[in-house]
Amino acid sequence: LDPAYVDPVVGGAFKIARETRIATAGSCFAQHIANRIASSGYSYFVAEPAPPYMPAAQAKERQYGLFSARFGNIYTSRQLLQLFERAYGTFQPRDVAWLRSDGRLDDPFRPTVEPAGFESSDAVEMARMEHFSAVRRMFEELEIFVFTLGLTETWVSTADGAAFPLAPGVRSGRFSPNQYEFVNLTAADVTADLEKFLARLRTVNPTARVILTVSPVPLNATFENRHVIVSTTASKSSLLVAADAISRRHSNVCYFPSYEIITGSYNFGQYYEGDARNVNGAGVARVMELFERHFLVSVEAEAPREESDALAQIICDEEEIRLAQNG
Repeated sequence: LDPAYVDPVVGGAFKIARETRIATAGSCFAQHIANRIASSGYSYFVAEPAPPYMPAAQAKERQYGLFSARFGNIYTSRQLLQLFERAYGTFQPRDVAWLRSDGRLDDPFRPTVEPAGFESSDAVEMARMEHFSAVRRMFEELEIFVFTLGLTETWVSTADGAAFPLAPGVRSGRFSPNQYEFVNLTAADVTADLEKFLARLRTVNPTARVILTVSPVPLNATFENRHVIVSTTASKSSLLVAADAISRRHSNVCYFPSYEIITGSYNFGQYYEGDARNVNGAGVARVMELFERHFLVSVEAEAPREESDALAQIICDEEEIRLAQNG
């Protein structure tokens, strides 16, 4: 069979109508799904829109509309679970703000949403409370939640277990082995996190349905004492096992195989850029073509389109690691 005709989706468990409120969160690759849903005329739910007076370029730079709320990339199941708990006040991490080299402050849990940083801890907290209001609205009003699992490696606080998208000291903050430690989540850890998240989501939105995906983008770096290729295989395998287990257990959860669409050996690597890491426009287009075919009720016929312009606009916190190394 010609690779262009291989369809590993088989069928979509859910059918999404144009008026269905779809919310998204997850790793960098999840941004492609958000972009395509919004551009296809479906009801992409943005609970935290930019202020009407804000210029479009500034709104984009400050990550309004990147996801359904302004939480930035959520790479791990632990981040997703704690986002819910923090938004509803059941978990209050010790870390409030991290100092930058320019004297400004970052929010440790969404370090790239304010490029200019914050002037004080109070400003970080005020912005966070406004953000949490939008997050609660998102969880309570969404009908479909698409979450893309990206990583298992993370850095957590030794004081309370809070997980961060970037290690302290990469972009802001200061690393101390007494305050922070490396954690590599197992498949069992990810499954447990997702189970807890789903249980909490049901308390505020009993009819919500969830589509899980796994990012096909390999790790940019690993803290394990092994090659990053080995860490990538271990990490993605754990995420796939967890996503499979959860989708089998819950009738309101299904799995969409974006990972398999891109990485399948039948593709001969054609969906990756020359760096063998970033997914190219043809790969994104193929993933979204199959998503639309199996999940969206009706999409007007159009020629397949490569999303090369969108690729340059994807925001990944992992790039901060490269910048820190070069800087």
